Order: sequence, then C-alpha cells, then structure tokens
Amino acid sequence: MFLNLVQILICLLLTALILLQAKGTGLGTAFGGQSQTYHSKRGVEKAIFYLTVSLSVLFVVISLLALKL
Repeated sequence: MFLNLVQILICLLLTALILLQAKGTGLGTAFGGQSQTYHSKRGVEKAIFYLTVSLSVLFVVISLLALKL
C-alpha cells in the first residue's frame, strides 16, 4: 500500500517535470518540421532534467520492488 502511494506521488511529479521541459517542442519537429538548434542545458533547466531522470529511475525501482512483494 505504501509503495503504491509513493508511485502515485512520483508519477504526478514526473508529469509536472515533463510538462515543464516540453516548452518549445512539439510533434512538428519530430516529423520533419523546422529543427531547433542544439543548446546545452544550464541552471534550472539542467536541474529539472536530472530530477526527471532520477525520479524515472526511482519509479522503475519501486515498481520492481512492488512486484516482488
């Protein structure tokens, strides 16, 4: 029960972080639209990116732990 609540919380946080990152991107660029120039992540953008990756890994680990219990 506790792991399920933690998964829900992580899921909501991941959704918010992904939506924060999605600024300026869209399906048009994925299917041959105008390509954006590459830029390096700095400051808050970099922190949000690393937090998203960390929460994703944590979500997978908790999901695997929930299967074992």
